[in-house]
Amino acid sequence: MKLTLNIWRQAGPQAKGKFERFSMDDFHPDMSVPEMLDHLNRNIMKKGGDPIAFESDCREGICGQCGFVLNGEAHGPGKRVSTCQTHLRSFKDGEELYLEPFRAGAFPIKKDLMIDRSALDRIISEGGFVSVNTGPAAEANSILVGHQDAEDAFDAAACIGCGACIAACPNASASLFTAAKISHLALVPQGQVERHQRVLSMTQQMDLEGFGACSLIGACEAACPQGIALEHIASMNREYRKAWWQKG
Repeated sequence: MKLTLNIWRQAGPQAKGKFERFSMDDFHPDMSVPEMLDHLNRNIMKKGGDPIAFESDCREGICGQCGFVLNGEAHGPGKRVSTCQTHLRSFKDGEELYLEPFRAGAFPIKKDLMIDRSALDRIISEGGFVSVNTGPAAEANSILVGHQDAEDAFDAAACIGCGACIAACPNASASLFTAAKISHLALVPQGQVERHQRVLSMTQQMDLEGFGACSLIGACEAACPQGIALEHIASMNREYRKAWWQKG
């Protein structure tokens, strides 16, 4: 399979970047996009060149590290799949592809396709801890959680923190990511003690990191590989109002 790849190359956060063009005709249709880059890098290194820097870990759509923009779409043209779940059979033989990092002011480029997502880690850390008793796990049926609350909490917890929602948003808003993390614990009994402080601290950190405001365009939900629903942002806003009123 032949593909022409236009890949963003940038030596560091302050360096000037540009697209570099590669063309190879021995890709296999069953390769994932990271495997495609592995194959390309082997060829680059054989010629003494500098391999493409990109992030990758589990390659099972769980860790969220592999994300970048492929042909103008976060993670690529597939729906509800991460970059590592996008295979070359999704493209036509001879097609030209453009690969570039997620673009957001809060996501400095480390090198090439690698970005610094530590802003998301700092938002999570502001969520604090969850007050639970130590010792063996409680018997499951002793903690009553409504079915719909449990389902919604599981849906929110599916967020892998890849940052695709931010890359897809015209405002580079982190609202969907932050809302998913807030909803996850706000919906279950274990998260109730710190509930109000959590939403105030996490949203404040989100603003301090320089993410944009949410204008409910919905591009975040469309780009999310886990299909996190836009409704979680509305839930976060309700949580914020309740916490603010209680604080006041």
